[in-house]
Amino acid sequence: MSPRTPRLTAKQVIKQLKKAGFTDIGQTGSHLKLFNRETRRTAIVPIHSSKIIPVGTLKAIEKQADIKFV
Repeated sequence: MSPRTPRLTAKQVIKQLKKAGFTDIGQTGSHLKLFNRETRRTAIVPIHSSKIIPVGTLKAIEKQADIKFV
């Protein structure tokens, strides 16, 4: 069985990032910027109502935050 990237909304992604130690540091338009003091990493999440975040964007957020979403 191949590992699939989950289909998540911005709200679900933000919840997982906050659980991993990220906090809000600002928002420009529809993009929320989160920062983790321990790892010194920043992640930017696009917030577009309740739409599913595209797979490529989700993978980019995973790379920025250095975590895997479930």
